[in-house]
Amino acid sequence: MKFPAPVSVQWIASWIGAELIGNGQGFATGINELHKVEPGDLAFVDHPKYYAACIHSAASFIIINQKTEVPAGKALLVVAEPFEAYLSLVRHFCPFEPAFKPVSDSAVIGKGTLIMPNVFVGNHVSIGENCLIHPGVSIYDHCRIGDNVVIHAGTVIGGDAFYFNKKVNREVWYKKMDSCGRVLIESDVEIGCSCTIDRGVSHDTVIGRGTKMDNMVHIGHDVVVGRNCLFAAQVGIAGATTIGDGVILWGQVGVSKTLTVGDNVVVMAQSGVPHSLPAGKAYFGSPVQEAGAGMKQLVWIKRIPELWDKVKRLEGSR
Repeated sequence: MKFPAPVSVQWIASWIGAELIGNGQGFATGINELHKVEPGDLAFVDHPKYYAACIHSAASFIIINQKTEVPAGKALLVVAEPFEAYLSLVRHFCPFEPAFKPVSDSAVIGKGTLIMPNVFVGNHVSIGENCLIHPGVSIYDHCRIGDNVVIHAGTVIGGDAFYFNKKVNREVWYKKMDSCGRVLIESDVEIGCSCTIDRGVSHDTVIGRGTKMDNMVHIGHDVVVGRNCLFAAQVGIAGATTIGDGVILWGQVGVSKTLTVGDNVVVMAQSGVPHSLPAGKAYFGSPVQEAGAGMKQLVWIKRIPELWDKVKRLEGSR
């Protein structure tokens, strides 16, 4: 999430009650989580396992619960509960805004766009020209949709990220990390029935131009999908993953979090993707491997009963 204008790190320290160490004259341009941070961003870290990764990331300002060395030009904001400090900033700069109409007065709808009955369009949503939004679609606050986009019935755009902070020393272990990102859908996209595209937890979820989705596809928070991709039914992509241009994911493919799928990759149906995939190849299996090897392995697996019978006959003939 970008702030409306750069915010003094001294003001932030005062707001969250933090001790400021390092660059006390800086200005934060936004707040972000570790996988998406950029220079000027404010991030938080509350576990020693991630201290080094966060401090040496692109983030310029770090909310942390322990004093440590500060790289030149950066600042630490030391508080007892960094997660709570993060939430207070999100709620200040991106407060929840209730909606009282099916289509908000602050929504901008382009020329030639058709909004069917029982559609919800939230606050500060922008929809381009010549779009078709079918019945029962929900588009949450701050989403941006380009031109010539078709969204079929029952789809939800911009639901909260499935992202929770875990602490076993409190009564409720999992506490929600409030989402302040958006969903950006570029032009010429078509999204099937009953799909769900979560907004970024702090950055944006992006669907590239010309991408087409079948029914019941789920796109997790902060995912960036390239141009001209094709996703068949029941594909699921976990948070903060990057999908290149021209990628095809056939039915029931599952893609794990924070990885990269290269351009023009094809993943066969019912495959599981637990790691990044180089561009321009076809993959199959769970976990995936190159399709030729995976298919060959499947053939041999089917022959196991036959081969086992041969082994037993050989043992019996001794």
